[in-house]
Amino acid sequence: MTGHWRADLDAVFARDPAARNRLEVLLTYPGVHALFMHRLAHGLWKRHWRLLARIIAAFSRFWTGIEIHPGACIGQRFFIDHGMGVVIGETAEIGDDCTLYHGVTLGGTSWQPGKRHPTLGNGVIVGAGAKVLGPIVVGDQARIGSNAVVVKTVPAGATVVGIPGRVVNKAEQHPDNFEAYGLTGQMPDPVARAIECMLEHMHRQDAEIAQLREGVQQLQPRQSLMPVEEIACSLDPDPAVPEQTPPRRGTSSGNT
Repeated sequence: MTGHWRADLDAVFARDPAARNRLEVLLTYPGVHALFMHRLAHGLWKRHWRLLARIIAAFSRFWTGIEIHPGACIGQRFFIDHGMGVVIGETAEIGDDCTLYHGVTLGGTSWQPGKRHPTLGNGVIVGAGAKVLGPIVVGDQARIGSNAVVVKTVPAGATVVGIPGRVVNKAEQHPDNFEAYGLTGQMPDPVARAIECMLEHMHRQDAEIAQLREGVQQLQPRQSLMPVEEIACSLDPDPAVPEQTPPRRGTSSGNT
């Protein structure tokens, strides 16, 4: 147990540049408090002291704002940064060197007993507000972007963003390459992508219009388009021809 605690403290200094000394971390980091109390509650849970384990978990939630079920299995060097609103379900499994930010939910999608929460591999980073739901597997060194909703298995080394979560990067991530909030390189901007698609569509339309105009000119090489002035003159009556008015009623065309 002491080895776990030391490794957890070392993980804080490795991933949070704001950490200055061990005393500050022990006294002021809610993620560390929640993890220490979970280690104790999980040990009691495995020894079938279920009620006492749940009481400790409830106190941890009240004290830190982080809810971790005593049945969840968490590996070494686990770090919860900020931590407010984190929820980790009973059958969740978290590997070594994982990082969660505030608002993350490792939740279940079924009321049936058994495995219903996700499994995170080693070195996984889950960004703020992300939801990983169901008995899915998130591969080693994967990145979950902030506010993503993941309901399908994520391959190792992939980056997932969006609602529902989609894989946008399958490049392998080095274990020592830590990037906060699940960011990996240049994250795609959906607004910029939409504008880019509109511009591509406009360019294709311009090219098609040019091809159609060229085809019409090849079919009628001697006939040019009629100017607007000629079209207007063709629609107006001929000014040289006087208009004929119908004869009035009550008049005779013969001599009186």
